Amino acid sequence: MYRQILRVPTAISPTARQTFVSTYTRPLFVSTVRVQSTDPRRPTQRGVTMAATTRVSDRIKHDHQELKELYNNTKNSKSHDDRERWQNQFVWELARHSVAEEIVVYPAFEAHVDGGFKMAEKNRAEHQAVKEKLYTFQSLPPTDPSFIPAIDSLWESLRQHITEEERDDLPALEQAIGADASGALARSFDRTKHFVPTRSHPSAPDRPPYETAVGMLATPADKLMDMFRKFPESA
Repeated sequence: MYRQILRVPTAISPTARQTFVSTYTRPLFVSTVRVQSTDPRRPTQRGVTMAATTRVSDRIKHDHQELKELYNNTKNSKSHDDRERWQNQFVWELARHSVAEEIVVYPAFEAHVDGGFKMAEKNRAEHQAVKEKLYTFQSLPPTDPSFIPAIDSLWESLRQHITEEERDDLPALEQAIGADASGALARSFDRTKHFVPTRSHPSAPDRPPYETAVGMLATPADKLMDMFRKFPESA
C-alpha cells in the first residue's frame, strides 16, 4: 500500500487546487534517514522543513544530497523489486530538479552573475549529457546487465556537475543577488518542480520559454504513467 500525499500550492483558487489534486497525485518518497512527517513539505536530514531554508543554493544542495541517497539506494537494493522502486524515484527527482534549474536558476545566472551566460551554457551542456544518460537508464529493467553500469555512468556525470555547481556557480549567484532575491528564487524553484516533467526528455528545449511550453505538454503524460509505476514505500 502506498500513501498518496500531495504537495499542493496554497495560493491558488479552490477550483485550480482540485484540478491539481486530481492530476498530480503520486506516491511520496521518504528517505530512510529522515523522520516521517505529515507535513507535505519534505523534511531535511536534520528534521528541519525546507520552508525554513530560504536560500536557493540550500534548496539545490538539498536536492543534490537526496539524489546521492537515491543513487545509493538504487544501486544497493537487495531485490529487483526494490531496485525498480528506487530507480523510479531517482528518475522522478532528477528529471524535475534538472528542468527546474534550467527554467529558474540558469536564467538568474545570465541576468545577475558576471560571466553568467557562459556559466549557464556550461551547465546546460552538462545537463544535456545527464539527460541523455537518464533517458537510457529510466527504461532499463533491473535485471538488465547494463543497469548498474548505466546508473554508475550517469552518477559520475552528475557528481562532477554537482561539485562544480556547488563550488563555483551557486556561491557566485548568492553573492550577486542577496538574501531576499535568493529566497524568492528558492520559492520559484520549488513551485516550478510541481509542474515539470518527471521523466527525461533530452530532445526537448533546455531554456524558457520553449522548455516551459514543451514541459507543460509532457508533464501530464509523465504524471499519468507515474500512477502505474512502483515507488518506495512511505515509512
